[in-house]
Amino acid sequence: MKTLIQGLALIAGTVLLSACTSFGSGFEPPVVNLQSFRALPAEGNGMTGLPTFEIGLQVLNPTPETLRLEGVFYTIGLEGQSLLSGVANDLPEIEGYGEGTVTLTASVSVLGGMRLLQQLLNEPKDEFSYTFSAKLDPVGFGRTIRVEEHGEISLTGE
Repeated sequence: MKTLIQGLALIAGTVLLSACTSFGSGFEPPVVNLQSFRALPAEGNGMTGLPTFEIGLQVLNPTPETLRLEGVFYTIGLEGQSLLSGVANDLPEIEGYGEGTVTLTASVSVLGGMRLLQQLLNEPKDEFSYTFSAKLDPVGFGRTIRVEEHGEISLTGE
């Protein structure tokens, strides 16, 4: 009898474990596209005097459930140097199979900018590699969603 109970417990545990595993494996992450990027006008004579930028992201939700984001952390780099970073926590809900716009404000990293300037003085370029990285934390979902986009920007328009 004890062996039968142990066998049933083992089977029940296996079924529960496989059900939990299959529940998490079908999640499809949202698609995040860079929609806009613009410099914001300087506000007064602030202490930092550093430029800030507004970044617009288009977020596509490929699942039937509403996507509620608790927060996002993001960075933008140029030529391997981290230039802009920021966080946001006041984010809109995105309905299932819907899309939404998330507007972020990023500030400049002085050290990253200085390193990039030194790099460009030593080796001038007409084309720059960029990286956009974001970590999104959805409400009620155990894992974060990471998005990374790489590309090239040409100053010659080619």
